[in-house]
Amino acid sequence: MSILLMLAPAAVMLGALGLAAFVWALKSGQYEDPEGAAARILLDDHQSEIERGG
Repeated sequence: MSILLMLAPAAVMLGALGLAAFVWALKSGQYEDPEGAAARILLDDHQSEIERGG
């Protein structure tokens, strides 16, 4: 029974940490352009270098 006294707060803290990381990712713009990354993978490497200016 005493293990529950340690595991319950640990689970709540890990959940809060995961929620905080998700909110941080939202605020920092991690989910702004999900279609752009999917389209960039289809581009040719040479074409991508030209677009980057290299």
